[in-house]
Amino acid sequence: MSANSKSNEWDSLWGEYSKSLENWKAIFEQFQNASNEMQTKFNKVWEKAGAESSTKTMNDFTEKWQKSMSDAGMTSFKDFTDNWQKSMSDANTSAFKDFTDNWQKSMSSSGMEQMNAYGEMMKKFSETWNSMWPKSQ
Repeated sequence: MSANSKSNEWDSLWGEYSKSLENWKAIFEQFQNASNEMQTKFNKVWEKAGAESSTKTMNDFTEKWQKSMSDAGMTSFKDFTDNWQKSMSDANTSAFKDFTDNWQKSMSSSGMEQMNAYGEMMKKFSETWNSMWPKSQ
């Protein structure tokens, strides 16, 4: 295999890798934007529900939501359920808002940080690779 052929093969492979990285970054950004939008809407829904619903209605909802999570096998949400119950028993509206803020941060931060760290790791791989083996002209 000639040096030119090997160079073209590497350039092609590198181009495929770079395109995959760009696709991943675009999807990651879309996911972040969708998550932020969803969380904003969720907060608005809960703010309105808390202001306009009776305690009984909120408690009924809580029981149904917990049951649906349990029925779906989501037993890992025990802390969520306990904290939810605590916020529901506190008449203070800010306690509920604090709960939703903390819950959303804990649910999104671990996965998002891992995804972001992975993307940064792959970006650094790309930068390091390019500094050591710049594309042939």
